[in-house]
Amino acid sequence: MIAILGTGKMGEALLSGLLRAGVKRDEIVATARREERAQALRERHGVRVVSNSEAAKIGETLILAVKPQDMAALLTEIAPHVPAGKLVVTVAAGITTSFVESRLGDEVPVVRVMSNTPVLVDEAMSVISAGAHAAETHLRHAEDLLSPVGKVLRIPESQQDAATALSGSGPAYFFYLVEAMVDAGILLGMPRAAALDMVTQSIVGAAIMLRDSGEHPVILREAVTSPGGTTIAAIAELERHSVRAAFLAAIEAARDRSRQLAAG
Repeated sequence: MIAILGTGKMGEALLSGLLRAGVKRDEIVATARREERAQALRERHGVRVVSNSEAAKIGETLILAVKPQDMAALLTEIAPHVPAGKLVVTVAAGITTSFVESRLGDEVPVVRVMSNTPVLVDEAMSVISAGAHAAETHLRHAEDLLSPVGKVLRIPESQQDAATALSGSGPAYFFYLVEAMVDAGILLGMPRAAALDMVTQSIVGAAIMLRDSGEHPVILREAVTSPGGTTIAAIAELERHSVRAAFLAAIEAARDRSRQLAAG
């Protein structure tokens, strides 16, 4: 039995992904803070919605998907119902395995996960790290849960805040870029719908090329950038406006915010 505690946007995305991957509805329970949210989950997904304590009792694997600021209260609530050996997976940004372990007691295996919203289309990037009591079997189980909805990568926990900034928040950067490019198309006289279609397909195609070609992004960019052409003129403007430096600063800011969330 898989229990998802805190079935907000990310929790529901994981829930729907597990169902698409073939997990039966009677093998999942969920929790929600508000009754109207619980009812919506029942209607959309056909799963049982129970209290946090009940979910902790009956779940063999617990997925903690509450907001970081709510994690301490949740752990206090469920601690009496989490015996040694029960796998706990935390997907809350900035929450460390030691934070969870210190509140659930000794010998509870904890795996920390940072995923992202493309889990909704089975194209998530999920990175996982083992806590002090998590063995290879626990990491493999976490991978089995997450691999049907995207790619899974193991990293040291010391890199989790950086992963949060890169891939956890990453889709938002692309949506922001698309928004800016579509606005540019409108400025140049394109209808919004046509501009959105062109930009979206360009990004999808470029992403697939990058994933499947094995080439470094610099090589792929240079293949488009003819001497004295339109692309190099555009890139020169991006460099003049320090877009690369802005991305570095933005991702560092996201990393720092992840650390602040962990500190409370």
